[in-house]
Amino acid sequence: MSSLARATKSEIVSSDAEDLILVDASDNPVGFLDKSSCHDGKGILHRAFSAFIFNDRGEVLIQKRAADKRLWPSYWSNSCCSHPRRGETMETAVRRRLNQELGMPPAQVRDLRYIYKFEYHAAFGAAGSEHELCSVFQARFAGEPVVNVTEIEDWAWVAPAELTRRLAEPSSPFTPWLRLEWPRVLEDG
Repeated sequence: MSSLARATKSEIVSSDAEDLILVDASDNPVGFLDKSSCHDGKGILHRAFSAFIFNDRGEVLIQKRAADKRLWPSYWSNSCCSHPRRGETMETAVRRRLNQELGMPPAQVRDLRYIYKFEYHAAFGAAGSEHELCSVFQARFAGEPVVNVTEIEDWAWVAPAELTRRLAEPSSPFTPWLRLEWPRVLEDG
């Protein structure tokens, strides 16, 4: 699953010290806590998003998370996922992070739309857990990404049927949230 073209950049775009928005199960903000603490142990419920970017050929962009990520390093995942910042709308956060991670300028990301929201919990051994109320988005992008190598180890455009086939292989190294989100993205896409 490698891409032939390799335009890259290197930029630190988040830290374990940045505050995440803590929420209840109804997505009401209940406070703030640093990212590291949110992912310790069983995790603390916080607001997050996942984005799926499709090209004009109908392929979806997947990324291999950087090897030094605390949770699910070197696992394949959806196009982009992260957290909104204080005072930031979810759409603004998605557009910001698409530009930071994938070099996709907000004006060139087309048809960004919200699909659904769900809560999930997934542990990565003793390293920590994700416990997120995650808003899922999809959009279109006509160009090629300029990946931020501090966040992304590799990337590829794949046909939806191919991604579905690979996700069906239990030993495939995919993030748990991608496995949870993909069926609904296909259904609503």
